[in-house]
Amino acid sequence: MSDSAVTDLDPYFASFDGEPGYLDWAAFGPLSPLVRSESAADAELLGSGRSSSIDLVADHLREARVTLAALLDGQEDQVVLQPSTTYGLMQAIYGLSGGLMLSRAEFPSLTIAATRAEEALGAIQVQWLEPDDGCVTPEAVREALTDDTRAVAVSLVDFRTGYRADLSALRDVIGDRLLIVDAVQGFGMVEADYAAADVVCGNGYKWLRAGRGTGFAWFGERALERITPVLSGFAGVEGDLPLDVVPLPAASARAFTVSGFDPLAAARLATGLREVHDAGVAAIEAELSERTRDVMFFADRYEVPVITPRDPARRAGIVTLAPAPQDTAPLAASLANHGLTVTVRGGRVRISPHVGTGADTLRLFGDALAAFSSTRVW
Repeated sequence: MSDSAVTDLDPYFASFDGEPGYLDWAAFGPLSPLVRSESAADAELLGSGRSSSIDLVADHLREARVTLAALLDGQEDQVVLQPSTTYGLMQAIYGLSGGLMLSRAEFPSLTIAATRAEEALGAIQVQWLEPDDGCVTPEAVREALTDDTRAVAVSLVDFRTGYRADLSALRDVIGDRLLIVDAVQGFGMVEADYAAADVVCGNGYKWLRAGRGTGFAWFGERALERITPVLSGFAGVEGDLPLDVVPLPAASARAFTVSGFDPLAAARLATGLREVHDAGVAAIEAELSERTRDVMFFADRYEVPVITPRDPARRAGIVTLAPAPQDTAPLAASLANHGLTVTVRGGRVRISPHVGTGADTLRLFGDALAAFSSTRVW
């Protein structure tokens, strides 16, 4: 996707006002100042009881969809707001038929939805992909495809390793099959060929700094034709509230909704999206690449193995360290003792900086690795 938005990042840099030491944006993004102020202002408006105030807050639903469509190079009627990424993925997966290919190493939002849909409905057959390194590459998909495969589900950025999928290459490999993308770990942070996908789902509570409840999904034309809106609720029909009739689901992506969306969550999402749009995704990606490079520099300096791809085109904001088994606990302790917030899981240490991660935080990270290295038993 090409991005022609303003690339002056100074206002975006200035919006990071947290204390030094936070390196866990892949887990949760502390809310930006604008998101916090917008949320407070809209809560006051909803407390007024005035129709004009209620309508003003409700307009954030439209604003969020419009900005999402712009960032996805799509159309507004292809975008629906969801309570979370998982809701959007379930909407897509429960409506599939035929073989669905995905990796066992995917985040449980994908694996559990696929398994439950297969068990409950019997319309899909899960085809597990088990690449050697856990990365869903075009080559691994090509080797595993069968005539029964009707869709492939993948994360834009793998939550374990930080590997960034090549959506364009995956499209070339799978042909006319559906491509369902969990974009929560990369949306707005890296440029991606979303036109290669058929469904894109995400959430604003990580990198967009918009808080929980700010999920979304985009359904392309092929998805609208082939995915049945099984979980469609009363909000998924055309027109107003349906009474005394049971209308068919809407022909647009609106069909993939259950009930009304929280306007306060929409306000937070719209604000977080506007900050990203104004800064420019290309500029954000360039700066984020520098932050991850800095993390890798310190890891290399103190000989802590890194399993995240070195190629900037194959990573986003996650750098995963894979210390020796006996070193995981001491490394985690050193990071915590230096005031750093990271994710430690399964013997790996996930470091996820953001554009606004400053030199003070990186210095703390380097100090923590130095302290760990000085006590390591070789």
